[in-house]
Amino acid sequence: MADAAGAQAAQVSTPAPRRLPLTVIGGFLGAGKTTLLQHWLRHANGLRLAILVNDFGALNLDATLIAAHDGDTFALTNGCVCCQIGDDMGRALGQVLDRADDFDAVVIEASGVSDPWRIAQLGRADPGLSLDGVVVVLDASCALVQAHDPLLADTVLRQMRAADQLVLNHCDVASAEQLQALQEWLHTTAPGIAQWPTTQAHVPLAVLSSTALPGGPRWVAASGSPGHLLGAGPAPQHGQQFASWSCQPERRFALDALQAWLKATPVGLLRLKGFLQLDQDAALWAELQFAGRQGSVRKCAAPAGGAVLVAIGLTGQLPTDALNTFFGDTEHGNSKNS
Repeated sequence: MADAAGAQAAQVSTPAPRRLPLTVIGGFLGAGKTTLLQHWLRHANGLRLAILVNDFGALNLDATLIAAHDGDTFALTNGCVCCQIGDDMGRALGQVLDRADDFDAVVIEASGVSDPWRIAQLGRADPGLSLDGVVVVLDASCALVQAHDPLLADTVLRQMRAADQLVLNHCDVASAEQLQALQEWLHTTAPGIAQWPTTQAHVPLAVLSSTALPGGPRWVAASGSPGHLLGAGPAPQHGQQFASWSCQPERRFALDALQAWLKATPVGLLRLKGFLQLDQDAALWAELQFAGRQGSVRKCAAPAGGAVLVAIGLTGQLPTDALNTFFGDTEHGNSKNS
């Protein structure tokens, strides 16, 4: 399982019908999964989310946000929908997929003791879904203790190793020594998994979903100029903040070179998405995706806005030199750091 979650795969497939991006949120009891969902809902900014949860009560939806309530489903005023999973996740997910055109992405909150990677397999197996990533929330004040508890260790380690992104929550409760010890342990135990220290699960939304990146409803790019991420903004977290890089290269790229680059991405890159023209055929385009540890290249139709690429990471850690060297179109001056 861990090998499957950690593999950096770069595969090419023929153009396929639209698939809903699926994000799975996991983490042990009390880590802050529901807080992360609430943060996402408050900052959806027009993104139509279908959120599947185990318990409406725990989510504690703001009454002013509820437009309608029908059984196990809440329709929200911001265009999002929350569905209670109950005993049949397949049924709840099927109801969402029956209305796929109504949504931009699907988010599933795993229970506090479940393996999020088992749920993520739905995004790899169902033709209506595309796995966007697994986000696991850890309580920075006690995760290290839990990971060494004989009764809890298997659950915590299984969740952690399934992650593409680790949200180290409750940093306001954890001491500086606890946070440092946790981060050092994670670098050894779960190398290559991005870490986001935070309080109240305030993580930049572009980390959680590719829909905040080029091609998504919250991406705006003027013709002939770099695009800018909307709604993600700087997010100070213990001296760190979100950083982005964008590029609109006019040259074409070799498919095997893109595959090789995604298999050996530079340290510090947390998420990347974009559309590039391939050199085999003037009409052939590819969509690139990278989240945490997983990369892919898929053939696609020519995007309306032309070639564009965006990468995100933490300020001071985003490998802008490596990105400029491989993707940057310096001849035309289309690369930009933001």
